[in-house]
Amino acid sequence: MIVDDSRMIRSLSRQIIGGFGYQISEAENGEEALARIKAEGMPDLIMIDWNMPVMTGLQCVKALREIAGETWPKIVFCTTNSDATDIHKGIEAGASDWVLKPFDKPALQAKLEKIGAI
Repeated sequence: MIVDDSRMIRSLSRQIIGGFGYQISEAENGEEALARIKAEGMPDLIMIDWNMPVMTGLQCVKALREIAGETWPKIVFCTTNSDATDIHKGIEAGASDWVLKPFDKPALQAKLEKIGAI
């Protein structure tokens, strides 16, 4: 699942991640992502923006704990934030890793390989 308020980032992420064989769903914010997950089930991988309207990525990841049960996905924050404090908050919330925007295929592929998503 790709969760980002930027259509361009969703499109780029879809192109890259789709190339690794994932079936992809998209959401424009954390609230929409939670609704899709409740309806469609927990995805294996979530690429999620940190800063979004309605519900931030961090709020969404924290809310996932309420519905995840024993199935916890691999989560990668996609963000322009390089602040170590934010990164630690994301990891503490349950993220597997993060990638800084703008990213390209080699950068994202390296992160996905690192967390065992490909």
